[in-house]
Amino acid sequence: MNTQNTSAGTKPDLPLEIAHLLLIDVVGYSKLLVNEQIELLQELNQIVRNTECFRSAEASGELIRVPTGDGMALLFFRSPEEPAQCALEISEALKGQPHIKLRMGVHSGPVNRVTDVNDRTNIAGAGINVAQRVLDCGDAGHILLSAHVAEDLAEYRHWQPCLHDLGECEVKHGLRLHLFNLYKDGQDGLGNPRVPEKFKRGRRWKQASGAVVRPIKVPRWPKLGLVATLLILAVALVISVSIFFRRGSPTIAQTPSEGLAGAVASIPEKSIAVLPFENLSDEKENAYFADGVQDEILTDLAKVADLKIISRTSVMQYKSGVARNLREIGQQLGVAHVVEGAVQRSGNRVRVNAQLIDARTDRHLWGETYDRDLADVFAIQSQIAKAIADQLQAKLSPSEKAAIERPPTGDIAAFDLYTRGKNLLLTTTFSSSAGANLLKAADLLNQAVARDPAFVQAYCQLAWTHDLLYLFGLDHTPGRLALANAAVQAAFRLRPDAGEVHLAGAQNLYRGYLDYDGALAELEIARQTLPNDSRIFELKGYIARRQGRWEEAVQNLERAADLDPRNVDMLQQIALSYAGLRRYAEEKLVLDRALAIEPNNAEMRVTRAFVELDWKADTRSLHQTVDSIRATNPAAIPSIAGDWLNCALAERDAAAAKNALIASGENPPLHDEAVHFNPPFVEGVIARMTKDDGKARVAFTAARAEQEKTVQGQPDYGPPLCVLGLIDAGLGRKEEALREGQRAVELLPVAKDAINGPLMSAYFAMIAAWTGDKDLACEQLATAIRYPSSLSYGRLKLLPFWDSLRGDPRFEKIVASLAPK
Repeated sequence: MNTQNTSAGTKPDLPLEIAHLLLIDVVGYSKLLVNEQIELLQELNQIVRNTECFRSAEASGELIRVPTGDGMALLFFRSPEEPAQCALEISEALKGQPHIKLRMGVHSGPVNRVTDVNDRTNIAGAGINVAQRVLDCGDAGHILLSAHVAEDLAEYRHWQPCLHDLGECEVKHGLRLHLFNLYKDGQDGLGNPRVPEKFKRGRRWKQASGAVVRPIKVPRWPKLGLVATLLILAVALVISVSIFFRRGSPTIAQTPSEGLAGAVASIPEKSIAVLPFENLSDEKENAYFADGVQDEILTDLAKVADLKIISRTSVMQYKSGVARNLREIGQQLGVAHVVEGAVQRSGNRVRVNAQLIDARTDRHLWGETYDRDLADVFAIQSQIAKAIADQLQAKLSPSEKAAIERPPTGDIAAFDLYTRGKNLLLTTTFSSSAGANLLKAADLLNQAVARDPAFVQAYCQLAWTHDLLYLFGLDHTPGRLALANAAVQAAFRLRPDAGEVHLAGAQNLYRGYLDYDGALAELEIARQTLPNDSRIFELKGYIARRQGRWEEAVQNLERAADLDPRNVDMLQQIALSYAGLRRYAEEKLVLDRALAIEPNNAEMRVTRAFVELDWKADTRSLHQTVDSIRATNPAAIPSIAGDWLNCALAERDAAAAKNALIASGENPPLHDEAVHFNPPFVEGVIARMTKDDGKARVAFTAARAEQEKTVQGQPDYGPPLCVLGLIDAGLGRKEEALREGQRAVELLPVAKDAINGPLMSAYFAMIAAWTGDKDLACEQLATAIRYPSSLSYGRLKLLPFWDSLRGDPRFEKIVASLAPK
């Protein structure tokens, strides 16, 4: 097997290293005619090369490609997810190529690059040999994994439903492998769910068979023993190098280890989900009060480091008052236990019932009913939290005990207002209606602190609300930032040692000042007393992304998702990270995870459909999805109006674009991260697209008057200034437009903000294009695409914003560089 274009004369052999291998084999290859074999391999090569995993690894220089005659081996080096993800992408692509029958095998293990007789680099080692054995056990359509890889993937919740234990299978020389079948049920239908024939024919290893079968367990590589193990294997390779070619591999090196039984989908024993409490009060408005009681119990338990507590966003979906399948809920949330309860409030009395249930067996472990004065409700919450912790034998430190016993406030009315405001925050997504929801939440929280000026948690939530309005550019003014600062300072004055206060401080430093180091320092303090708060990992992910550390951002966001597994907004942020990296196949998979949770989420559906526009410049899926939502869910139209508008512009459908603009109402019709376009600007773009210069000038003139006010309120902020520059370009004010575009780039460079920084260069390029300076436009655009951003092949190829550059070879080369390969 020869790696491509790697000569021994130019690159010496490398030491033993761990590779994540994907072996691909064409089923029935030998029965094909020679010309059919050649054509099929050419098709297969194109399919593999078009996968996002292949392209990403190749671009980073961390991929080895090895032809095998009737297939290939791909060696990845960053993560065991890479070969599994690549296999799923290939399986998806094969839906349109039914004549190509593949089987695939995935394994992680040690390999060595050696020099063969042709002076080319070849691959040897236990890793490639085990991978070949894994592959040999499968049939057409199968993606088989070694237990080693399955165990690694099982650490991530989104892989667990795809891992199906096949047991052990006897392979060559009486050896046996523990294998897993990777496939996805449902509409995707990726992989082959059938049991492989080798398992059906009785070659699945059985203890009672009487045959002498030597066990082979896939080796694990503990950190402390890794060096020693690698040295031993290296010596073994010096003694006897196993050159892998086709099917004739020698005996596999064996290392005993613990089996995988119980590892996949393992759930921590001390893990809990506190489900929404049922409101039994006559007044239905007391539902907020019941939510607040449940939230405080959850918050108290989350302060115990010895427990794993699922965040509130994920548990809110399991409504009270309806039948619940607790076993299913436990599996979906990855917990061993659930807490259910009910609250009844009448006058100055309150009754709270709570029970702890083992979600794996439906066994009732503990329960209690409290009938007290309303003023004692916070004491009841603390008692419930401590009782549950005791029941699970969780270790409770003195500081954790004190935190649980501390009431949030002494004012029930303030608590109600706080709960309503917090609920609104938790259910607000960054859509066209985000601004109105955040302002309403701020009003409720202001009322809460007005009633109780010592309500620390309300100040923290209030600061969070103001910071979001500021960060997203909905109100990026000094006045809004001052309100956020005031809320943070009030919280610090009241309880300077509280984790919630340091978390609010971190959010303020990040959102208000882009002070990444300061925010990370505050997060480290907050983590000491908030061990189960998903927002800590979430914010660390956002900070890493703003600093341009996109892979680290995804890792932190996935850690947050482990504590908040059914938070579709979190999954959308992970998907947006992949979109920024232009790793669209991975973006689609994450969005599929979100849609599995909320299949009718209109915004998520159009986001999923938009991937095809970004990736392949194909508007059909987006158009169909928008039409479907308009027909079946009219109430959701304002929230998807921006995507509808983009689709109409991409298809040059002026009538549809005008309808989408009307549907957006008072919300910003178009936005790109912190860049917001007002309605008159969009009217100007539509007129410009249809060559109606008169209407375009009238619209841009109105847009300029509105945008000037925005810039005056945010004089040192790049996003609104670049919009003003684009409007001036549309009005023919070339000098002002270029000056404003240049200033936007200077105010928000990539080094300061890796999300919006590249967009400043992109919009400066657009400004230059509209003013006729194609040299500057292509120069700025070439700079912008070097970084992860929303700039995509589809947007550059289809949207009318770039029409003035079409036909310029430099622009067309940039567009082609982003095209799917």
